[in-house]
Amino acid sequence: METEAPFKEIIEEIQEYGGETFKFCYQCGKCDTVCPWNKVTDFSMRKLIRETTFGLPEVELEEVWRCTTCGKCVLQCPRDVRQIDNVVALRRLATGYGVSNVLLKPVRSASASLAAEGNPFVQDRSTRADWAKGSNVKKFTEEMEILYFPGCLPSYDARLGKVAQATASILNKAGVEFGILGTEENCCGESIRKTGNEDLFKRLAKDNIKTFIENGVKKILVSSPHCYHTFKNEYPEFSVNFDVVHISEYLYELIHEGRLQISREYAKKVIYHDPCYLGRHNGIYDEPREVLRQIPGLELLEMEESREESLCCGMGGGRIWIDTKMEERFSNLRVEEAVRLGAGVLVTCCPYCIDAFEESRLGLNYEDTIEVKDITEIIQEVI
Repeated sequence: METEAPFKEIIEEIQEYGGETFKFCYQCGKCDTVCPWNKVTDFSMRKLIRETTFGLPEVELEEVWRCTTCGKCVLQCPRDVRQIDNVVALRRLATGYGVSNVLLKPVRSASASLAAEGNPFVQDRSTRADWAKGSNVKKFTEEMEILYFPGCLPSYDARLGKVAQATASILNKAGVEFGILGTEENCCGESIRKTGNEDLFKRLAKDNIKTFIENGVKKILVSSPHCYHTFKNEYPEFSVNFDVVHISEYLYELIHEGRLQISREYAKKVIYHDPCYLGRHNGIYDEPREVLRQIPGLELLEMEESREESLCCGMGGGRIWIDTKMEERFSNLRVEEAVRLGAGVLVTCCPYCIDAFEESRLGLNYEDTIEVKDITEIIQEVI
């Protein structure tokens, strides 16, 4: 009896944090068969759920922090265990108890930067709109058609800044009345929420919502599937609903309405990667492919694991801030597959994926073999 009370207390805490469905698990192991970690090392979601059932999760160990929240296991589970909710609940438990280890040092740094500057990269808030200099981008006003929210990576990373610039160029070419909020924006909060820091997520979300409402925002265009998922599916928790559109959807709309004309060929073999938060989490598969098919000369290839079966890049679930050993990066497998299938360009619609693929491309010495591009960068070249 002496050991049952604390176990029961831990289980109750996990349930309070949203991890209620672990009790449905009957240990079939289907989650382990589809988990991308098992392509590069040994990891058992099944074991993690079992330990949770007995109130014995070792939240200080890396196993709790491996999950990229890609969602492959959720689709396969016959008992609706909702592994992502359970993992996030464990991380909330760890955050609440102040669990600390070397692995989480960059997460703590990101959290501090998010709290102080609204971004996870320890960058000054005043530079958030620097990517837009010289791009004919205006501050958003209520009369404008759309707010463009580039997200943190395109705002602060030199490589991803090209995605924001390409997007602005396309919108201007199509005659879209749009603007940005720049220094008034915060990170959407998706990744820090997945690390278990619920309080910081709520603070970022409420600040963004207040800013959107005060500026009369109704429609938000995003580059990141993570921003898309958060604004569309999680911000309604705060009793707000914005019209949220991902750039791949909007490109499809602009082309089919005749507002955007493709005038050049792109004679390359292009392979498309489905981002987890655009595809599995939100069901957007066809629009980016249809956009690419509109480009003359472009030969569109498919990955062996595509659409619902797409292989995660490895950056979700807060892993973007956690260093992953080179030999354990899912993105390596993706780049190697693209090269093996004969692609000259690996294209996607997610800043996280691009960041991961660029690192793998360089690490695998494929700089001269394959390019990594966002769909907007290709469209910018052909309009």
